[in-house]
Amino acid sequence: MHLVSQYRLFAVPSALLKTLVLSTAVISTVILSGCASKPQIHNATRYATAPDYYTVRYGDTLSGIAARYGLGYVSVAEMNDIAPPYRIYVGQSLRLKDSGSRRTTTTQAVTQAAPIQRQSVQLPTTPVQSVAPVTSAPVVVASSQVSALRWVKPSNGAVIANFNVASNVKGIRYGGNQGDPIFAAADGQVVYAADGLKEYGNLILIKHIDGYITAYAHTSKMNVSSGQNVTAGQKIAEMGSTGTNRTMLEFQVRLNGKPINPTNVLPIN
Repeated sequence: MHLVSQYRLFAVPSALLKTLVLSTAVISTVILSGCASKPQIHNATRYATAPDYYTVRYGDTLSGIAARYGLGYVSVAEMNDIAPPYRIYVGQSLRLKDSGSRRTTTTQAVTQAAPIQRQSVQLPTTPVQSVAPVTSAPVVVASSQVSALRWVKPSNGAVIANFNVASNVKGIRYGGNQGDPIFAAADGQVVYAADGLKEYGNLILIKHIDGYITAYAHTSKMNVSSGQNVTAGQKIAEMGSTGTNRTMLEFQVRLNGKPINPTNVLPIN
């Protein structure tokens, strides 16, 4: 109003007066707009607190798990001896804490958690620590000529079916009675102990050095859990009929992810 009054003293024409009033309004609008357009500061991304270990669930990916806790998937893979293409498994126990420092998150996609029997597992470079075996013992204990591992038979039962890929028998099937003991065939670490694969019932998978994985299917009771170290001859389960129509143990040996005839490594007698 002060500016307008000043121009009235000099008899400013009405058209010029309107122009000045409009200009003043435009300038005020620009000033107000400039104040309103100051950038807003967003809060930093918040991550969930990472546990020491994480159990893989169906649909998980290594990158997704890492991103959830603000970790780098490559660092998580290295802590768990997982090599490219970084495949993980339902029921697998992953270490998430090492030095305690956060790692940069990456958005690169990796393979989704998939049924374990179709995958391979990265193996440790040194033998895992042993634990004391239970009192039950297998029939024969002997050293294999094709591996540094000491192998034992996983069951005292009679063989009811031999390895035959053409007949979809990917291992040796042992007969027996409900509750008969099942033994770890060699020193290793349990990477799966669950019933997520219905055709195998209660299933235990153990990874070993030298590229081997052993599988123990159709058990009635599992005495071990994922992440646990076991020794050759240790009782890990009891025979049952889960996932099948008779009491038996289906024992499989996989070398670098492919099924092989267990008689190649088990004691002959």
